[in-house]
Amino acid sequence: MNSKESYVFWKLAYSLISEEGYRIIQLFENQKELWLEKIENKKAPVIRILLHNLDWSNAMQRDIEFTAANGERVRKQIGRQQLNVVNIYVSQFPPVDEYEFRLAKPFIFPDGNKTMVSSFLFAQGEFEAGFHHISERLGAELHFPINEEYSEEEVKLVKKAALDYAVKKVKSERAVLMNSKPFFTYVFIAIQIAVFLWLQLHGGSTNTSTLIKYGAKVNQLIVEGEWWRFITPVFLHIGFIHLSMNTLALYFLGTEVERIFGNLRFLWIYLFAGVTGFIASFIFSANLSAGASGAIFGCFGALLYFGAIFPKLFFRTMGMNLIVVLGINLMIGFSSSGIDNAGHLGGLVGGFFAAGLVHFPKKRKLWLQLLFFIASGALLWGSLTYGFSSLGKLHDENSSLLMAQEYIKQNNYDKAYNVLKESEDNSVNLSEKTYFLLSFVEIKKDMLSEAKTHLQQAVMLDPSFDEAFYNLALINLEQLDLEEAKGNVEKAIKLKPKQKDYSELLREINRQLQ
Repeated sequence: MNSKESYVFWKLAYSLISEEGYRIIQLFENQKELWLEKIENKKAPVIRILLHNLDWSNAMQRDIEFTAANGERVRKQIGRQQLNVVNIYVSQFPPVDEYEFRLAKPFIFPDGNKTMVSSFLFAQGEFEAGFHHISERLGAELHFPINEEYSEEEVKLVKKAALDYAVKKVKSERAVLMNSKPFFTYVFIAIQIAVFLWLQLHGGSTNTSTLIKYGAKVNQLIVEGEWWRFITPVFLHIGFIHLSMNTLALYFLGTEVERIFGNLRFLWIYLFAGVTGFIASFIFSANLSAGASGAIFGCFGALLYFGAIFPKLFFRTMGMNLIVVLGINLMIGFSSSGIDNAGHLGGLVGGFFAAGLVHFPKKRKLWLQLLFFIASGALLWGSLTYGFSSLGKLHDENSSLLMAQEYIKQNNYDKAYNVLKESEDNSVNLSEKTYFLLSFVEIKKDMLSEAKTHLQQAVMLDPSFDEAFYNLALINLEQLDLEEAKGNVEKAIKLKPKQKDYSELLREINRQLQ
């Protein structure tokens, strides 16, 4: 093997690494066999180059089979369903016997038929054909002049250039992926565990009153001015399973985002995504909400921004896995009840915008960051304006019911009445639950005529509402309308015959009628 073939071997390696974006995955000890990888190139994701004199085509066939077996191991390592391996031979001369048929068709590894090897030859008289076939396969022009003779120094230089470029590329990629060690991820994990324990000791993490007291998202209270409920719910969790799932997700996603973006950028991304998540929940969901899910989806958003800026590195390291996991989480969210999908999507968008605003450590793109700053400001302003406008506040019936029930537990009937009355005044189609609860408060406030009207509206909406008929009967009895009281309690008994209170009331009414 002379210096010409060695030069071609290393020049091919250099061209593929520097111009086509391949990276070294294996260099044999004799430095005459090199494996390269570029997963995003579907036609040639893996390239193997061998510097070896091919005397006979049988030896070539045995090597092709060896390459296929090694390629199968690579396929399993990178988790691909199918793998195409481009196999390049650099030889002084072609084999002395018939060999063309060995290169005419790809060789398919027989165990599973999942790895295919396409072989090409660079040898005396075959260089131009080799360049043509490789360029066609890569989908890019690969060519360089080849002299008859090269000095040992020239071979060393091109070899050094190829290896130095590969090392430099690995270091630059590592610099992007490893900017800092995680710190705030562990701080947030510790905070949410500590807060969970605090909730458990002060009423329980699934207790509505406790959650409201310590900062859960409640639309009615946000409208009344408790703006801090856009951030405090990030640290609250409803039950141990909720805490466990979010802690696990934060550990895996948070550490990755913090390594890539750095500590302070991660702190900004996580909190901004948490806020945008609960702003979205405030706008689109009337339910009480808490948890770090929006902020965690913000980590997904930040990693998607990383993918938009470094697509090759993204898809080679985490890309498809991340997209699949995100897709599964979104599917679970939309197919299950009780999950705050608005908060998740708001956090996802917020994380993407927050990452764009701060970009990456030691890598500034001022015009892009300015664009994201404007977009983030517009997103916040528009969302909050809509959320606090009369259109955005077009009644949250569930939120009003929740707050009214909370005030009733505190025996604060005046506040409960104000919340429910505002709900009645601002809504077109209220449910029977709101009318019934409003009537209950009015009974407590000795507003029997109003309570009677609202109970009648409740049973009109739901003729099977036995409690409403029972309360109507109580009001009728209080107003000495015994016949109407009897009729209403009989309807309640018909709906729920085994209810003891209903039967006792009917006996009392009959006694008074007699």
